[in-house]
Parts: sequence; structure tokens; C-alpha cells
Amino acid sequence: MDIVVLAGGLSTERDVSLKTGEMVAGALRENGHRVILLDVFMGYGTPGEPTEDIFSRADEVSLQPTGISVTVPDTARMKALRGDSPDGFFGPNVIRICQHSDIVFMALHGEDGENGKIQAAFDLFGIRYTGSGYLGSALAMNKEIAKQLLSAGGVPVPAGRLVKRGEAKKTPEENQVSLPCVVKPCCGGSSIGVSIAHSQAEFEAALEEGFRYERELILEEYVEGREFSVAVIAGRALPVIEIAPIDGFYDYRNKYQPGSTVETCPADLPEEVAARMQEYAKKAAKTLGLKTYSRMDFMLNQDQEMFCLEANTLPGMTPTSLIPQEAAAEGTDFNGLCEQLIGISLQRYAAESASAGDGV
Repeated sequence: MDIVVLAGGLSTERDVSLKTGEMVAGALRENGHRVILLDVFMGYGTPGEPTEDIFSRADEVSLQPTGISVTVPDTARMKALRGDSPDGFFGPNVIRICQHSDIVFMALHGEDGENGKIQAAFDLFGIRYTGSGYLGSALAMNKEIAKQLLSAGGVPVPAGRLVKRGEAKKTPEENQVSLPCVVKPCCGGSSIGVSIAHSQAEFEAALEEGFRYERELILEEYVEGREFSVAVIAGRALPVIEIAPIDGFYDYRNKYQPGSTVETCPADLPEEVAARMQEYAKKAAKTLGLKTYSRMDFMLNQDQEMFCLEANTLPGMTPTSLIPQEAAAEGTDFNGLCEQLIGISLQRYAAESASAGDGV
């Protein structure tokens, strides 16, 4: 097949996306496909140049990313590098190249990759892609909306509330939360802008840090315990993986710098507890309408109570990412996993096409 692996963009998770894209593109090439690794924001070439035979030059066209930085990428600097129209999201020829593909593997992370906007645009252009559709993506990206839906659907979530820039009060008590608490952007990912506040000073600093990235923050009860994640592929939960940072919590650095976190899969849990977490993961995916694949993050306290922290609609596929480790625990290697995600995505399109035909 001719496949575009779409990565990059202007999200604060740009570097992670590029590493995901690099890994996926390499695997799909080894599987025999013609693959173009494409930056959704920078695009390729000049606007309007011919792209009909672009896959015959796939290696030449593909970008060559570098590694994941220890710090959050400077998206303003990236925006300034594009000269044609820095305010437009899709770079030169991106839509046309994607239209030439059999499917687009979505390797994007963060707001403009996972909030459903690109998925909606691709639906209008008739471009097939991996992962969830625009509605499930939008619902999951907004943590406040997702928490309300999950709670109503019977999935336990930590207590919390939304505060807006300019309206947040100075103390936790005035914001109707108690210390310690978690302060995190409402729509961000990769734990960027997330803090755990144990004191008034830390709470004030956490608000300031969070509002650097977004206008809305979630103030959430701190659940002390062990952290886990469960991938759901085509309605089936993979083995539970435990995440144990060596220092601090599972923040941006610990997620993407090798050696920063100990990950155990299958997790060392009683069978009943693991099965319950897997059931909650499947219920969360169904509640939010997340088709093909997704990943749910959980906390488990000392009383064996579990809480779903959030849903990830385009989970990372980097060397330290969780879904590849969960798949490996079942005997599926990275190349096989990439192929599987494309296969189930194409099956979804085939089923939707058949359903539309039945309705005529």
C-alpha cells in the first residue's frame, strides 16, 4: 500500500509525534509498503507542484526527524520557519499527498492532532486514516467533558473541577479543592503543564505553569498509589502495564527519556483487579466512542480503588511508549502492531461503506 505517516504539527507534543512517525514509517517500510513521513505543518515542496507520482519518490520526500528533546518544543519558532502562510495549519501539498495514499497513519499527538479537527477535515476530503473519528477525538481531548461522560457511564474518575484563567482563586479552598491536588491543562497531553501541589506556594506556581499552556485547567484530587495504563484495540483490552517513574511523577521527561521510568507488563496485580481495570478501559473507550484503538490511564490506591485519569486517542508509538509494550506481552512485535492498526482501521471503513450501502 501507499501510506502517509502524518506527524509533527504545532502541538507542544511535536517532538514526540515526530519520533512516533519515524518509528511507524520505518516499520511499515520493512513490511513492504511505500511510505511518506510527512510533517502536517511544514508539508512538502511548494504549493501547487505536481504530486501524482509522489510515492515513487517516497524516500526522497520523507522528512528525517531528530530525537525527543528533554524540554517542550518551541512551537512559535517552528511556526516562523514556514514562509508561505504561517497561520494556516496544513502545510504545502499535505492534503493532496494524503489523497494519493491508501490510508494515513495518524502519528500526531496533542491538541491539533487529537482534538478531531484533522479527522473532520479528512472525512470531508475522503481521506482514510487510522484511529478514532472526529467526535470521539474531540470528546476525549477535553478532559472535563470526558470525565463527565465517563462518570455517567460508570467509569470511576477522580473528583475535580474546571477553572478558567482570570477566574481561578488564589487558594485551593477558594477553588473548592484540598491539598494535595493535581493541576493540569484541560486539553493538553504528555503531562505538559501538569503539577502536583502539596502547599499553597506550590498551588500558586501550578496555576501559573498550567495557564502558560491553556486558558482552562482541571483541579483534581490527588490519588496516591500506583499508575497503570490499558490499551483497547478493536474493543479488546490488552494486558495492563504499570508505570513507575524512578523520580517524581509520570511527567514529560519521565515519559520520553529512556531509563526514567520502570514499566512492567503484564503488571503485577491480582487477576481480579487487572480484569476489572481492563473492563473499565473497554467501557471508557465505548463511552467516548473511541473506535479502532485508544489507551486509558489509571491510578490504583491502597484500597484497590481505581480511577480513570484520561483517555488517549492517538497513543505514542515511540521506543518508550506503552501500547507497543502491551502488544509485545501478547507476542505482537512493533511491525505487527503497526500493520494491525492499519488493518482494523481499513476494516472500519469497509464496515461503514457496507452499512451505507444497506441504507440506500
